[in-house]
Amino acid sequence: MGNIADKVKAKADPTSGPKKELLRLENLDVDIPPDALVESITAEAAANDDDNSYLPFLGQIELRNAVAEHVSLIANGAVQYEGETNCVISAGGLSGILNALLATVEEGDGVLLTAPAYAGLLNRVHLAGGVPRLMPFQFNPGQSWTLDQDELRRVVENQDNHITTMLLMSPCMPTGAYLSHEDWALISELCVKYDILVVYDAAMERLLFDGRPVIHPASFPGMAERTITVGSASKELRMIGWRVGWIVGPEQLLKDIGLVSMANVVVPVGIAQRAAKQALQNSRTTMSEYVHELQLRRDLCMRELEGLPIGRPDGGWSLLLRVDTLGWRADAAAEALLEAGACVTPMTGWGTDEEAQFIRIVFSNEPRERLEGLGEIVRQALLTKAAAP
Repeated sequence: MGNIADKVKAKADPTSGPKKELLRLENLDVDIPPDALVESITAEAAANDDDNSYLPFLGQIELRNAVAEHVSLIANGAVQYEGETNCVISAGGLSGILNALLATVEEGDGVLLTAPAYAGLLNRVHLAGGVPRLMPFQFNPGQSWTLDQDELRRVVENQDNHITTMLLMSPCMPTGAYLSHEDWALISELCVKYDILVVYDAAMERLLFDGRPVIHPASFPGMAERTITVGSASKELRMIGWRVGWIVGPEQLLKDIGLVSMANVVVPVGIAQRAAKQALQNSRTTMSEYVHELQLRRDLCMRELEGLPIGRPDGGWSLLLRVDTLGWRADAAAEALLEAGACVTPMTGWGTDEEAQFIRIVFSNEPRERLEGLGEIVRQALLTKAAAP
């Protein structure tokens, strides 16, 4: 049982024998703690009977109001959401994604995702009865990933794909690919023309590098009524263990999503919600320092791996290294790197055979002083040893 990250962690954490100081680059964690106030608010909530309750089923109204205000601001005021009618709290972001898909996707509906795609998103499309339709980003070694707009149009306009929903993320996971204003303009044009719903995974939307602006799909003409935003405290607020997420969208869609949410998880984590509310509100002023540190780590990794076939992430927590061009399978490359001192995740089984050409390197969970020397480890493991047949 367990997925690839579980298995890599088990190898990195032996139960017996000497332990090696390994670079932990395999799991989407972060070593930067949440705001200091989060701990005290959570501790207070743990002793408060009102927070230790099944009620309210859809989330505490104070958090729902704060989330609705936050998403309205991110969408540049193009739509004004209200907590009572436009927001449901979920037990983490992926729970919110699944609830939104279960409420809106019918059996056999085509759901468009960009690729390489996070396996957890693909799995939830399948659980909802949808059929993933992958639209690959273009891999440009050493440069940013780019969206082939002509191919996107062809995928959507191919009636055999039966696209009813787009499940989109920017920056994407695990590539760090960014959807530009021109990309979103085309997406919006196609969604309005063909009445396609966008489920927007906003888990990392503010973790952008090099001054890139946050672009919210609901801010485009005709998109407010066909955009569902799913956010999370995990990545942006660094509150992974609190398991707090949210779903924001048009009232008529949120009614069904609310019913699915109650049937699925019953209630989000009560003792975590007040801390998430405060951290979300504080993030308007604290986010820039955090993003700056992530960008410094990204830049360091790019320097360490210069000349190797890596995709440059424009945001997020991770990057991909293409190993087939170095003569390796992803699983074998991951084993070789583990022996050399770095845990990474092979992209085997993450969607298509093409994705299996990559390994994922997470740079959010190690400080810069530990990331120094990453290039030497990778080159020692993958360039000086013979690749497995």
